[in-house]
Parts: sequence; structure tokens; C-alpha cells
Amino acid sequence: MNDPAVTFGYPVALDLHGVTVLVVGAGPVAARKVAGLVAAGAEVRVVAPEIDDQLEAQPLGDGGGELRRRRYEVGDLDGVRLVVTATGVEAVDAAVAADARANGIWVNAADLPAECGFILPAIARQGPVSVAVSTDGTSPALAVRLRDRIATLLTPELATLADDLAADRSAIKSSGGSTEDHDWSARIDAALDAALDPGSTAPG
Repeated sequence: MNDPAVTFGYPVALDLHGVTVLVVGAGPVAARKVAGLVAAGAEVRVVAPEIDDQLEAQPLGDGGGELRRRRYEVGDLDGVRLVVTATGVEAVDAAVAADARANGIWVNAADLPAECGFILPAIARQGPVSVAVSTDGTSPALAVRLRDRIATLLTPELATLADDLAADRSAIKSSGGSTEDHDWSARIDAALDAALDPGSTAPG
């Protein structure tokens, strides 16, 4: 049965390589959003009349990003597939969110969960392994603290195991076998036990 209290109940991981994302605002919060988007491969269009020094020095993508040093206009949504608004001015962020929704574009409005079509979880990453923690927009601080605790499990050895398992899965498929019938739990549990107890040695 669905929990009516859960708003953001369908977690996804997006491929943003080459995708144009609009970020409205250019303060410290916006700078963090831009850094995460660029790291994910997005081309970021930043719109703000004043630009934080940190953001001024950041790359905005591999070539398609741009900085528009002025107030937001609805035309800034042209060609955009995702919007993040983080001006710190509630009325502005709500207006940007409304424009995005009217144009069928998914939007995240910083600190305004009611205006969001999606929220940004706290993420920990090690190689191909990533963990995202969300509190349904209720407490970003709790999400961050949980993320930091879980991040201690994401060791380089765990990332190597993920690559090794991918190679093993590929070999099984190439030989005509099914990965559904294979039990990986012993190897995974050993790696997790080693992460929890760095003094132990996980079997290969």
C-alpha cells in the first residue's frame, strides 16, 4: 500500500551527459548544485545578476555551459531539460518553479519542497558504487549525516569488487549462462565485513 506521507517516492539515477540544465542563482548553494551537475556530465546554464566568486571560477560543462549575468527570464528555459533554482529568494524560486512546471520541465527549488518536482539526495560515491540518502525533503542535515556514516563502507576495495562482479557477469552471459542463478552474496558480504572492520582481510 502506498504511503500518502511520502512525496518523492520514486528514486532514479539520471544520465546527464550533454544535457542542458538551468541553474537560477549564483550564490554558494547554487555553486554546489552546479559542481554536482557538471561532475555528472551536464552542460549548465547559470542565470543570475550577481555571481559568487566560487561559481565564477567553476567550469559549466565540457563546452555547452554558459553564464547569463542578469535576472531570470522565462526564455532561459529554452532547450533545457532540468531546472534547479537556488536564488534564496522564495518568491523568485517559486516563480521559476512555476514556469518550469508550465513548460513540462522537472524542477528542484532549494529549500522549497512543495515547489519541487524532484529533490536532490545526499550522495556518497566510490568508483561505480554510489549511495543516495533522502529524507523526502524534510531534513537535508539528517540525510547528509546518514550519507557520511554510510560513506565509510564505500572503500576502494568495494569499488574494485563492483568492477570484478561486472566482469564476472559479462563472462557468464557470454557463455550462455544466467546471472540470475548465481549467488554473489558471500563475496559482497566479505567486502562489507572488511569495510566495517578494516583490520580484517576480505577473501578475493
